[in-house]
Amino acid sequence: MSSTEPAVFIVDDDDAMRDALQVLIRSAGMQAQAYSGAEEFLENYVPQRTGCLLLDVRMPGMDGIKLQEKLAAERIDIPIVFISGHGDIPMAVRAMQKGAVDFIAKPFREQVLLDTVRRAIQRDAQRRCRQADRAAVEDRLATLVPREREVLDLVVAGKRNKVIAAELGLSHKTIEYHRGKIMAKMQAESTADLVRMVLAIRGS
Repeated sequence: MSSTEPAVFIVDDDDAMRDALQVLIRSAGMQAQAYSGAEEFLENYVPQRTGCLLLDVRMPGMDGIKLQEKLAAERIDIPIVFISGHGDIPMAVRAMQKGAVDFIAKPFREQVLLDTVRRAIQRDAQRRCRQADRAAVEDRLATLVPREREVLDLVVAGKRNKVIAAELGLSHKTIEYHRGKIMAKMQAESTADLVRMVLAIRGS
C-alpha cells in the first residue's frame, strides 16, 4: 500500500465484516488497511497519513467510542465514520457530538458507505491543506525582523503609512520601504492578502 495515497483504516473485530469492507473499499479504487481492534490500529497508525477511520462501535477491549476519545485526547485528528449493527440513537449522537463524520447502521447500502468515506477523506485532505498553508505563513512571519513585525502589526490594525510613521517615529519613506520588504517576504499580492493571512494565523 502506497504511503502517499489516502487510505481507509478499517477497525472491526468481526473477521467477515472486516474483510468485506476491505474488498468494498478497494473495489472502489481506494486503499484500505484493516485492523481487528483499536489497540492494533493504534500500534500501526501513522498520523501523517491522509485518510479516514471506518470504525466499529462495539469491540472487545477498547470500543469505538473509547478509541475516538483517545485519539481526541492525543490530538490526532482523523475523520471517523462509525459503523455498527448494535448502535442506538444516544450512541450515534454521542459520536457525532465528538466530531464523527457519520454513523452508519448495519446493514448499510454500499454506495452510501462509499460516498461517506469519500467525503471523510476529502475533509481530511482539506484540513491538511489548511495546516500546510498556516505553516507556510508562520515560516514567512519568522523571517521578519523586529521592526518589520512592528510595522506589520500596525498595517494589520488598519493604519495608514502616515500614522504608522508617526507612531514609530520614522519617516514616511522608511515605512514604505519596510512595507515593501514585508510584502515580499510574506509573498502577499496585496495589503488585503497580507492582512487576511496574518489574521488567519492569529485566529481572527
